[in-house]
Amino acid sequence: MATYIVRRVFYMIPTLLVISFLSFLIMQAPPGDFLTSYIAELSASGEQVDLELVESLRATYGLDEPWYVQYWLWISRFVRGDFGTSFEWNVPVRELIGQRLALTIFISMLTLLFTWIVALAIGVYSAVYQYSIGDYIVTTIGFLGLATPNFMLALILMYIAFQVFGISVGGLFSPDYTNAPWTWGKFVDLMKHVWIPVIVIGTAGTASLIRVMRANLLDELKKPYVVTAQAKGVPAWRALFKYPFRVAINPFLSTIGWLLPALISGDIIVSVVLSLQTTGPLYYRALLSQDMFLAGGLLMLLAILTVIGTLLSDILLAWVDPRVRYE
Repeated sequence: MATYIVRRVFYMIPTLLVISFLSFLIMQAPPGDFLTSYIAELSASGEQVDLELVESLRATYGLDEPWYVQYWLWISRFVRGDFGTSFEWNVPVRELIGQRLALTIFISMLTLLFTWIVALAIGVYSAVYQYSIGDYIVTTIGFLGLATPNFMLALILMYIAFQVFGISVGGLFSPDYTNAPWTWGKFVDLMKHVWIPVIVIGTAGTASLIRVMRANLLDELKKPYVVTAQAKGVPAWRALFKYPFRVAINPFLSTIGWLLPALISGDIIVSVVLSLQTTGPLYYRALLSQDMFLAGGLLMLLAILTVIGTLLSDILLAWVDPRVRYE
């Protein structure tokens, strides 16, 4: 296992280099750049464009260099921890991402806990009590969760929260706490608002994992080793959680590869609808404005987390399931 992990870590380096190269080419694919878009906006609004300033900015950011020179300047700085400066915000990308990263990870971790706890509990119940009334109810709710778009669910919950409870849940803070320093009152206010994005973002993932957990556990419960254990008088809970549960949980562990980048990106559409100050809307805005350093920095963070998450998934699968070995 140790040899496998070391080999995979070495493979991560060329993998990330290829991803960075392809990401840079994709960012360069649209015609023009941020300054081109900026000039077009000024011209459309009737403002005078200072061409000397534009050319100075183009030279400062290396936009007048060939694409391969731009790529080398960007990736060499990225390795050193310098993500560049955002064109639109005119602040370092690392600082801009850091301002929103803590809230993004907090919401995503709560969503992950909500998804796993609910999906595991309901999936096990639905498999053990197959074709019961409860099974039919949770199955119906699961299909509704898969069929309902997250942004629509966000709008419905916002309407219910305002009409029934009389609270506005747009954003993560009330107006009085938006720019206030962190206090216990601000944290309580955050917890009052955070439950809607957690439920909305986690609904689709919870519904799909319930179906996966139910199907896998049903398949394991019918195998001879479980029937034999039950015939020998092994307690039902032990016969369930000793091996069948450990095997059926494999899909949860294998999804860590995309759960880690989801901690950064989140659900962009839901974040826009709910006015969440997370990195998702920031990434979306960077793509629209062709803010290449900001978009590239976020894209590389997603790639790094994806590669690390995939490695963690493989290690956890080998630890939980004795049948999985990579030697």
